[in-house]
Amino acid sequence: MTEPSEETTAARSRAGSASDQDRSERRLTRRGWTVLVSGVLFVVFALVGFFIPVPYVAISPGPTYDTLGKDAAGQSVIQVNGHESFQTSGELRMTTVSLRDGGITLFNALGLWASGRYALAPREEYFKPGETNEQVRQENIQQLQDSQTAAQVAALRRKFPVKVLAKTIVSGSPADKVLAPGDRLLVVNGKTVTEAAEVRAALNGTKPGQTVQITFKSDGQAERTVPLTLAQRPDGPEGFMGLTAVDRADVPFDVKISLQDVGGPSAGLMFALAIVDKMEPGDLAAGRHIAGTGEISETGVVGPIGGISFKVVGAREAGATDFLVPAHNCAEAKTAAPDGLNLIKVSTLDEAIAQLENLKVGRPTTSC
Repeated sequence: MTEPSEETTAARSRAGSASDQDRSERRLTRRGWTVLVSGVLFVVFALVGFFIPVPYVAISPGPTYDTLGKDAAGQSVIQVNGHESFQTSGELRMTTVSLRDGGITLFNALGLWASGRYALAPREEYFKPGETNEQVRQENIQQLQDSQTAAQVAALRRKFPVKVLAKTIVSGSPADKVLAPGDRLLVVNGKTVTEAAEVRAALNGTKPGQTVQITFKSDGQAERTVPLTLAQRPDGPEGFMGLTAVDRADVPFDVKISLQDVGGPSAGLMFALAIVDKMEPGDLAAGRHIAGTGEISETGVVGPIGGISFKVVGAREAGATDFLVPAHNCAEAKTAAPDGLNLIKVSTLDEAIAQLENLKVGRPTTSC
């Protein structure tokens, strides 16, 4: 067997050394690995930041609408048909909040927050689990319709009578299949009812199993008096008929509110004020640019709302000089009110009207 020569051995050694050197040169150093991993992480972060939505919504000042003006179709927001209405001047602006949902990525959210005009909030604060945007839209439309109805009742009851109607009937209750929604309630348990609150009050002291008489009138029919055997009330010891009552204006004319581009209940106060301004002499706004917000009950109580800090900004940007604030929202409104906006605290519709009268004649208003 022939032994390899020294030259052959040296050549192999040199070839092996060259191969090891090539592999060493191809192997990444620790610094190289750091750069590579950092680059990959940056790409992943960028992809997440640009394309993956986050579970937040962005809130900002929304548009305002003059309830004494016209809607997008050119119709008066408040329309009175069949009764005298009066000339108005100035503005009574309802305010809104814009809610941006869907497609907000991490980088979008950071940019919106940094702009100073938007606030970010968890989506779950505005949407129930599993609730779609369409479901929320329908809820907001229903709330708007309810607020318009409450505003009409609150405004008209100042000068006109109201009637009490059955609003809902509980299935399987004593009233079920006896009364229907829309029936007019006249007497409950021997007591004449002229407001919805009096319906439940008429049952104070009654007990489940007791029989009471109820007089009502269905549309197009004569009055009827029927006995109802009361059930157990879910939230109290007295007897339960199984219906909810609601006030409605008892007038031979029609008041229509034509504004469908918004949702929610917070426009109630401004709708009610506009109806009063159109239906009663005196010119409430009197040429001033007035804005405001507030949910309103059928009895004229002004309730708190959300987003007041954005609404005062939107109002000032729309040119308002005075802003009607629900009493419970005053503290928050003060922290966000822009310069030049006079905040006026109100708790009821009558109080809001009195404050506007003060503005008109130069008397001081109740500030937040």
